[in-house]
Amino acid sequence: MKLLKLVPDNTNIDFVRLRGWAFGLTLLLSVVAVGLTFYHGLNFGVDFEGGLMIEERFATQPPIDQVRTTIEQQEVGDANIQPIGDGTTLSIRLPVQSGGDEGATNAAVKKVEAALAARFPGATFLRYSTVSGKVSGELVRNGAIAIVLAILGIGLFAIFRFEWQFGVSTIVAIVHDLLMTLGFFALTQFEFDLNIVAAVLTIIGYSINDKIVIDDRIRENMRRYRKMDMREIINLSVNETLPRTVMTSVTILLALAALLLLGGHVLRGFTAAMILGIVVGTYSSIYVSSSLLISLGLRAEPEGGAARPGRGGMENAERVGPRN
Repeated sequence: MKLLKLVPDNTNIDFVRLRGWAFGLTLLLSVVAVGLTFYHGLNFGVDFEGGLMIEERFATQPPIDQVRTTIEQQEVGDANIQPIGDGTTLSIRLPVQSGGDEGATNAAVKKVEAALAARFPGATFLRYSTVSGKVSGELVRNGAIAIVLAILGIGLFAIFRFEWQFGVSTIVAIVHDLLMTLGFFALTQFEFDLNIVAAVLTIIGYSINDKIVIDDRIRENMRRYRKMDMREIINLSVNETLPRTVMTSVTILLALAALLLLGGHVLRGFTAAMILGIVVGTYSSIYVSSSLLISLGLRAEPEGGAARPGRGGMENAERVGPRN
């Protein structure tokens, strides 16, 4: 049986040749993502903003202005309404209710449910969730701390595992992936909640996994071909790991595509973030972080022609790892 090969044998793509375009595109997309995040802002969910969130399904797509008027007549605060899916389901976000206790929340939910059922026959209450302002503030802080610590920890690991240039390029690639995700959510206004924080951390994990494999191959080839130009070493290393990178990305994307189509609107934001992260993470690992090593001055041969000291159990400079 013939094995499926998405990347032909002996592929030799000159990735480094495009590093100037890749750096320019990366910088442009990062600036746009930051601008979108500050201009549009993120559509924080109840997890981060606090308040009451109600989901209501209607028989047909309702006029949002009439829904908002009906809700605000119940004196439960200003309603932030967003359609979900085909528009027959609405996400209704209300501020923290007066008193902030469970009784006030249940009363507000019942008032909204009854008013919508009377105004729009066939309307069905789906679910509601609530988070206090204090808890939401703690979730924002803890989520930001988790992401920052993950980036710093991964960067330090790359510095101690390889060289400082690898650590810097790793942090640049991860920050780029994070900015792309934030810009995407600012543009689409998908709800940004704890599920998306989990998606961001997963994206960081995937991105670093792909990058560490490429970096390890670069270091092995630096020891094997000490006289080879750094551009050639990076191209060789990326091409050698390209079949693994492409196969891993494609199989993950197939699973995520099924989840996007069949997982429902609750998982749509999480799945969209994951798909974007896989694509952007693969791009940054191949075109950005690897080529950035040249700009940071990494050399295949150390000063004086001495062999580089071994790290991570690879003391023999002539040792070559298994090919993918």
